[in-house]
Amino acid sequence: MENSFFVDSEKLSPAAREKKHRLENDPSFRTDHMEYMDGMEIIRSDICEKVMSQVRNYDYKQYTARDVLAALRHETCSVEDFKALLSPAAEPYLEQMAHRAKAETGKHFGNTVYLFTPLYIANYCENYCVYCGFNCYNDIRRMKLTMEQIDHEMKIIADSGMEEILILTGESRVKSSVEYIGEACKLARKYFRMVGLEIYPVNTDEYRYLHECGADYVTVFQETYDSDKYETLHLMGHKRVWPYRFDAQERALMGGMRGVAFSALLGLSDFRKDALASAMHVYYLQRKYPHAEMSLSCPRLRPIINNDKINPLDVHETQLCQVLCAYRIFLPFVGITVSSRESESFRNGIVKIAATKVSAGVSTGIGDHESKYTGKESDSAEGDEQFEINDDRSFDKMYRDMSQEGLQPVLNDYLYV
Repeated sequence: MENSFFVDSEKLSPAAREKKHRLENDPSFRTDHMEYMDGMEIIRSDICEKVMSQVRNYDYKQYTARDVLAALRHETCSVEDFKALLSPAAEPYLEQMAHRAKAETGKHFGNTVYLFTPLYIANYCENYCVYCGFNCYNDIRRMKLTMEQIDHEMKIIADSGMEEILILTGESRVKSSVEYIGEACKLARKYFRMVGLEIYPVNTDEYRYLHECGADYVTVFQETYDSDKYETLHLMGHKRVWPYRFDAQERALMGGMRGVAFSALLGLSDFRKDALASAMHVYYLQRKYPHAEMSLSCPRLRPIINNDKINPLDVHETQLCQVLCAYRIFLPFVGITVSSRESESFRNGIVKIAATKVSAGVSTGIGDHESKYTGKESDSAEGDEQFEINDDRSFDKMYRDMSQEGLQPVLNDYLYV
């Protein structure tokens, strides 16, 4: 197949329209989603088989109320206990789970809640992921910030008081090279004490380079751990290769990153099995790399521009709360992030129970922090957003709200010496 391309606010050509149609309707036209592409590092890890073995053997319908109550009585939550807490049988015991989760959170994190903000520096993407607003066939305004523009955006964010930033790009090595991202990390180090990356997966030596440029941690969404479902959602591009994406966090740790974050996008497939896989991914890597800081996110699908190709499986707030409480009970030391995809009321509640980190002052667009933070019209064009956010509170308001909820907002807890 021909190389990926960008629509870039133009209608598809007849050839592109035909290719898109074949990708969507003819599985034989797609590349093997389990086969590595040229240049992709293979690390021969045992983590994937351990995780997927647990998922294959998970029949959540077999668990009963007795299993759930036993799990809540145990001082240490075993893998079997965790499976019970994720099962439908645990839904009537959500209040008890929340009490246990709150106790674990208080024991290990006190009443602190960490604040950060994302910065999208480019929205070009070479993948065709049918649920994502950045996908290469989507007719949106594409943009890549210059270093001068990145510096300007970062200064605006830093002036608000924020000390941690998460740098994001679309998944395009052509438009957002590793070197480009590295230069952005160097700029971020001028303004922020903590720098995270949520970019396309790269090889170990590239993670090492990005760490040397100033990145502290890496976030990678597996999206869904169901490889068969994954194949139907990721039709073209490097992201199509399921095993390469799975091993991204381990390559990042091998490259010297201090921390890694994990997530499935709940609603793409069976959310209970995806939640199990996400937690087991952390569980096994934590034992292999005990020095590393690890965290979990729990996002649900949000609306995107020009999308009629994905019908998400409903994951309601009570079910999301169940997953987050189960995460906290099973992995008491792990950070848990709840993003602006969720409502203000839900985030205000969950940080008192299980979550330890929330985003604030969020924009998923490109180059629009000046207009959103200061109200001034930006001198440059702006790129379209990846998805619609739900909680649009500013950093100041989030800080005040968390304080009024009896929590201690933390901007940074890491010092370089």
